[in-house]
Amino acid sequence: MTKKSYKSQSSLISNDSGSREATRLEILRNYQILDTPKEQAFDDLAKLTAYICDTPIALISFIGADRQSVKAEVGGEGLHNLPRDIAFCNYVMLSEDLLEVEDAANDVDFQYNPLVVGKQKVRFYVGAPLLSPEGYPLGSLCAIDMVPRRLNEQQREALRILAREVVAHLELRRARLQLEKEKTQLFELLRPSTNKPDTAAAEEQYTEIFVRQEQKLVRVVTADITYVEALGDYVNIYTDRERLTVYSTMKELESRLPNRDFARIHRKYIVCLGRIIAIETDTALFETSKTTTLSLPIGNSYKAALLNRLNLI
Repeated sequence: MTKKSYKSQSSLISNDSGSREATRLEILRNYQILDTPKEQAFDDLAKLTAYICDTPIALISFIGADRQSVKAEVGGEGLHNLPRDIAFCNYVMLSEDLLEVEDAANDVDFQYNPLVVGKQKVRFYVGAPLLSPEGYPLGSLCAIDMVPRRLNEQQREALRILAREVVAHLELRRARLQLEKEKTQLFELLRPSTNKPDTAAAEEQYTEIFVRQEQKLVRVVTADITYVEALGDYVNIYTDRERLTVYSTMKELESRLPNRDFARIHRKYIVCLGRIIAIETDTALFETSKTTTLSLPIGNSYKAALLNRLNLI
């Protein structure tokens, strides 16, 4: 008997027009959610999904131009970065409501899917579309099992509610990003137009900053900061006591930290000048606490400016 191959539903079901897909991808980009670190709010919603559906796997995933990006998961280690045309979540986006596949091995649309016939052995799948307020599908909240099953109506309604919660967190994220953008624009507008701002005023600015941690703002005294590290779309702020991971850029942090106390020494690092205890060729040795030190690289393009700021004799 000839083995049949999987034919993507993308060729069977007409996807949205090119212009609508371009708009969908632009909305998804505005959330800045693809390939970002774990976040407790999304992790908790994935855990609730697995619990409510009684499945070993639950995912919150978003569909980019050609692949699936997993934001939060329970037991979905083998389902990251799947090609879009085989990801079940891609077809949830074509549904107005839940997509529930009780036994994928006996489903004409999925029985030859690589996730069904391959090592994953997916049998049960249920997914709720994640719809933006504009009505564009961004991805799905789903539950997966390796045995056939069927949800009851209470479970289905709970899944719909959780999907709306995921979108609510996305909207909070988009609002925060817009607020940060407007704050930056306002800061640039109010910045003195001369090349030599009042030094005394500049030194008085930003002795403390507020950073967002999940759903709260945390005050950080800049004198407690030892160094800042770039991490993709995020930065790690290290203090004597803790590490804070926040959504920001190095340029933004550099503009908020007191110029007299901090220096950019590398494209990935900003350090407190008062913590530096030695310069060794292309590295800076500085104190992270009273008992520990750390060595960080000095970028060639930053070295001259750093040396000019040190009191060399």
